[in-house]
Amino acid sequence: MFVSPARETAFQILRRVESGRSFAVDLLQRPQVSELREVDRKLTTELVMGALRWQGELDFQIERLSGKPLRYFDPEIATILRLGIYQIRFLEKIPKSAAVNEAVELTKARRKRSAAGLVNAVLRKCEPPARRPAAPDGEKLRPELLPSLRRSFPAWLLERWERNFGREAAMALAWASNAVPPTTLRVCRGERREVQRQLTGEGVQTEPGRYSRQALTVRSGNVQSSRLLSEGGVVIQDEASQLVAALVAPERGQRVLDVCAAPGIKTRQLAGALGHGTLVACDLSAPRLRTMARLVRGRVPAGVGLHMIRLEARSPLPFGCTFDPVLLDVPCSGTGTLARNPEIKWRLQPSDLPRLAAAQAQMLGNALAVLAPGGRLVYATCSLEPEENEQVVETVLRAVGGFRLLTAAELSAEFPALAVLFDPRGYFRTRPDLHSMDGFFAAVMARVP
Repeated sequence: MFVSPARETAFQILRRVESGRSFAVDLLQRPQVSELREVDRKLTTELVMGALRWQGELDFQIERLSGKPLRYFDPEIATILRLGIYQIRFLEKIPKSAAVNEAVELTKARRKRSAAGLVNAVLRKCEPPARRPAAPDGEKLRPELLPSLRRSFPAWLLERWERNFGREAAMALAWASNAVPPTTLRVCRGERREVQRQLTGEGVQTEPGRYSRQALTVRSGNVQSSRLLSEGGVVIQDEASQLVAALVAPERGQRVLDVCAAPGIKTRQLAGALGHGTLVACDLSAPRLRTMARLVRGRVPAGVGLHMIRLEARSPLPFGCTFDPVLLDVPCSGTGTLARNPEIKWRLQPSDLPRLAAAQAQMLGNALAVLAPGGRLVYATCSLEPEENEQVVETVLRAVGGFRLLTAAELSAEFPALAVLFDPRGYFRTRPDLHSMDGFFAAVMARVP
């Protein structure tokens, strides 16, 4: 018996993710996956993302069913068991016999025939639950799923969310962070209603976003096969990401700086909003800059002079001019994007937060130094953690003079559709459980003239 392409590919991707050197969302975009038949491509994505989202629960089941600690198992066998248990306990349409048999064959294909009997025995003891833990889109967390959900997050992360948001909100946030997130598009060309009509003609059903006038949420259909997507009429971009870039509000003829810009999704949005002027996009990673160059090629208005520069944002920025405005979307823990990047929660450690915050504060201080008088700077993260958000902003503003936060009243007057997303101090916040989008934070600062 051969191993199906979907299971073989899912196994290979999970092993690379587990090595700590790659992210699933990037690996799932590679030709190895895109060249599969549609049915295999969808199953590959389901297996990879599901196994990562529920890894803690799957490991608990491995230990329960085998009577052995997880460390007993060879890493490749542990991955095979996670895939098998995920199929049996979470996927209704896959027969248990198929999940077991393919796991055994996958074990043999890894030249671990001596472990095939163990894999077979563990998975045959695994039974599907009366109700699957994988809830339909939008279903609320059922009380009986709380133990499984808790096991699917590091205890320290849930404990900090309970401290910061309250117990009930923390579990709602965890549930949303373990769900399949919506696919959202940003309209790059034309009116949203007309683009929506064209997508319908391609078999892709969408509905308008809740806050962004350029956002369309995909409800059904294969958007990856859309001509509009391949030709740049739309781009896949979470609505919260769109809103952060919208806060920059560049004006025609300005000189705009996008720090930590790669892979360039927000850069394209800034270029389109600018229309005419200069846009400098910076990043430390040369490979990510090359990716950005490919993604923005032919997608920037002719009147925008785009310059891509490799630099270290933790060092003073090497510009002999100032910019108005500036976007600083800093590298962060990413806890607002766990639904899209579930491996983050297994890699992140509490000690990472102060390290990240120190780097973020350096970047913010350097970016403020090149902000023009009267200009605005948007500091943004996709983190839910205060150490990376308001604490960084307030620490830096106390240390340097001549800058202020825009107030909630000012921002609500400028962006009335976003008024509910500004807290009393003027900070912009979104959360997956509250807004059905990624969790982002943004602070809008101005240099006092």
